[in-house]
Amino acid sequence: MILFAVFLLAYVLSQFFRAFLAVIAPRLAGELGLSAADLANMSAAWFATFAFAQFPLGVALDRHGPRRTVPVIMLSGVIGALLLARANGASGCIVALALIGLGCSPIYMGALYYYGRTVSPQHFGFVSACMLGVGSLGNLLAATPLAWSAQVFGWRATLQGIAALMLFATALFWLLVRDPPLAETPKVRSSALAELREVVVLPRLWTLMPLIALGYAALVVERGLWVGPYFAEVHGLEPISLGNAVMAMAVAMSAGALAFGWLDRLFGRRKWLVVTGSLACAAGFAALLVWPRPALAPAVAVIAGIGFMGLCQPLLFAHARMFFPDHLLGRGITFANFLTIGGAGIVQFASGAYVSRLQAAGLSSPDVYAALHGVFAALIAGATLVYLFAPATGDRT
Repeated sequence: MILFAVFLLAYVLSQFFRAFLAVIAPRLAGELGLSAADLANMSAAWFATFAFAQFPLGVALDRHGPRRTVPVIMLSGVIGALLLARANGASGCIVALALIGLGCSPIYMGALYYYGRTVSPQHFGFVSACMLGVGSLGNLLAATPLAWSAQVFGWRATLQGIAALMLFATALFWLLVRDPPLAETPKVRSSALAELREVVVLPRLWTLMPLIALGYAALVVERGLWVGPYFAEVHGLEPISLGNAVMAMAVAMSAGALAFGWLDRLFGRRKWLVVTGSLACAAGFAALLVWPRPALAPAVAVIAGIGFMGLCQPLLFAHARMFFPDHLLGRGITFANFLTIGGAGIVQFASGAYVSRLQAAGLSSPDVYAALHGVFAALIAGATLVYLFAPATGDRT
């Protein structure tokens, strides 16, 4: 339990940094003169560095374990948070978010690597879902508590406090985590690139790739960037009320991850739970397309439903894990995470350009966000159709 708590503290902070921009985006835009495209580029920088860090991270986890790998990289997140607290323009914010993304990149993967080597594949989905579900408390911190702290202490002082907490989590990881035994590797070790190629060419993984890359992307882009502006511009919410609305989605996401983990453990129907959750999430986004001006309460309910159903993602990771041999576990899970975060980064960047284009064309805010949510619905539905062809179970050969 102590190790789980150490992993959890670090992951709460990673989830916070994944979602905090949605709440303080209106303040940054007003104080620093940032456009919608600037905000999207900031978030895309977070996702880009996070995604591309997965390749060397996978090699380091397989060869050196999480204890030495994770804390060293986390330090860049501390530096990034301090830089963002002192930023005065778009370029400084982008650099800061890139460093924060790098610092967050090893946290969840370090935990998954540790538990992937120490628990059975049958229990891996439950453990990873618990980590994601409880770790999504970071989403809660990045909602009303962040809005309150930014209003009372200012967003700069708030970020300095979070940087100090990140440094504390880094120190705990270094002091308390111990590496599991390294897996036996082939007598003739391939290059890191060749071992990554072994993962990429697994044909059973191909039908999972679109949903891994796009399913979570639409959800995290909504939570991390657009849900705040949506409630501010379409419903006219002030910071605290906006934080409360965002918190509803955050609570639902945490509950969804725990619920799907429990259902997987109870029924063992992992693939069909993912299909059900993904299609329901797509339906929620589609509802916001056909209903661009809902009242506040239904809008919050739909957004919360999207968050709950979309957090079937840990089961998708557990499904993919079944195909990775132990000596490639680090590279396998980090490649899957690269698809997840890389897809989110691309969707983040494209969504900023898309929203800016619609705004320049003179569309009203409700119509802009309706169109955006329609795109998210199409991405998830299309990827889920491909996933229907995935094998329901896998072996570890």
